[in-house]
Amino acid sequence: MAILKIARMGHPVLRTTAAPVGRERLATPEVQRLVDDMLETVRDYDGVGLAAPQVHASLRIVVLDVGAGMEAWIDPVIEPLTEELAYTFEGCLSVPGLRGLVGRPRAIRVRASTREGQPFERRLEGFSAIVAGHECDHLDGVLYVDKIVPRTLMFTEEYRRYAGELFGGEE
Repeated sequence: MAILKIARMGHPVLRTTAAPVGRERLATPEVQRLVDDMLETVRDYDGVGLAAPQVHASLRIVVLDVGAGMEAWIDPVIEPLTEELAYTFEGCLSVPGLRGLVGRPRAIRVRASTREGQPFERRLEGFSAIVAGHECDHLDGVLYVDKIVPRTLMFTEEYRRYAGELFGGEE
C-alpha cells in the first residue's frame, strides 16, 4: 500500500466528471490497489473521506467514514430525501487551509457497491449525509467552495479563532 499525492484545487482532475468503475473493472488488481491506497491515504491525513479524483484517479470511488469505520463505495449515486439543509463549515484535503459554510441535504439515500461488488442502499442523516455529499460531489467535479455561503470562506486558523464570534457559534 502507498500514501497517494493529493490533487489540489486548480488541478483539472478535480473539475472532471469521473468515469464509472463497473463490475468487471472493480475486480482488477489495479482498482483494488487504488482502494487500499485511498484507505491508507485518508487515514494518514486523518480525514473522514476521500474521493478517487483527489488522488489523480478519475474514477467513481470514495472512501469515507459514515459512522461504522472507513468503507469504500463504488459508483455511488446520491438522492436527497429532504429539502431541509444542514449547515456546517467544511474543509477539504484538496483545498488545504480553508473552511467555508455549506448547506447540504439533511437526509439522503445512497446506492452504491462495496469493493467486493455487492450492491447496497443506505439512508444517511446529519453529519454522515454531509460527508457522503461532500465526497460524492468530487465525482462530478464539484468542490465545496462552489457551494459555500457567500462571505464565509476563511482560513482554518481564523475559523478556529473567530467562527463562533462571526457566525454565532453556528456549525
